[in-house]
Amino acid sequence: MKQTDVFSRSLIVGSLCVVLAACSTTGTPTPGPIVSVAEMDKDLDTAKVNIESLTAVIESNPKDAAAYNTRGAAYARIGKYIEAENDFSKAIELRPGYAAAYTNRALAYRQTGQDDLALNDFNRAILSSNSYGAAYLGRGNLYRALNKFPEAIADLTQTIKLNPESAQAYHARGLIFQKQGLHKKATNDFDAAIDRDPFVAAPYLARGQSLIVLGKYDSAIEDFNACLNVNADLVDGWLGLGQANEKKGTKDAAIEAYNRALAVDVNNAAAREALARLNGETKSESGFFKKLF
Repeated sequence: MKQTDVFSRSLIVGSLCVVLAACSTTGTPTPGPIVSVAEMDKDLDTAKVNIESLTAVIESNPKDAAAYNTRGAAYARIGKYIEAENDFSKAIELRPGYAAAYTNRALAYRQTGQDDLALNDFNRAILSSNSYGAAYLGRGNLYRALNKFPEAIADLTQTIKLNPESAQAYHARGLIFQKQGLHKKATNDFDAAIDRDPFVAAPYLARGQSLIVLGKYDSAIEDFNACLNVNADLVDGWLGLGQANEKKGTKDAAIEAYNRALAVDVNNAAAREALARLNGETKSESGFFKKLF
């Protein structure tokens, strides 16, 4: 599993880094607050009740664009992306230029593999409201996934200008710098992401990986431990902890970490390769970190 996959799940409903922008159910044509959909709703009964309540609002006021937008976000949170897309489309029909609904539909399109449509909707959202940070964040993450790094950095930097507290934007931009081998710049952005939201595992994981490249093994170990304190089932966290300890020369700690990685994923090739290497069966470098950097 690549570190970018971890980031994806921490931001979006699944693969990509995503937020859904929901609106209040008033008639004011404002973009509305950002609602994170980092994880699927686990309580499907509650989600069903929420959707039923929103449906009742729509039935009593079928021209309430914000209600459609909010229900679309609720559908997206339980993985019903087609229903979500339909609601966002209805919201746009009722309120042309509705930046939040364009952004939300773009995010839903990403989940159904329609990146061209997603990009078109992000562009429309920004044309409708050029100060709407969620649209820049969404488009920046799309560009990042497409390896269009200059465009992605520009959008993520604009997100930060509009919302200096956006941990997601700092993290995403840091991942690009990391991919480009600019590990000092990457760690600066991961620092900023962690300062703004210290209870998310992915930025600790990413910073730890860059710290290994910078030769700061003790600091990397601290980050991987912090990552695992948030999510002890994150196999990449155990792999990183093993790699940092291996680089530092603390073999027993490295072996323990790699074994913990196998406890999470019994078929993990990188952990098996590392344990074989530490037991003297091979001298090759961990494939996990070869792929990452």
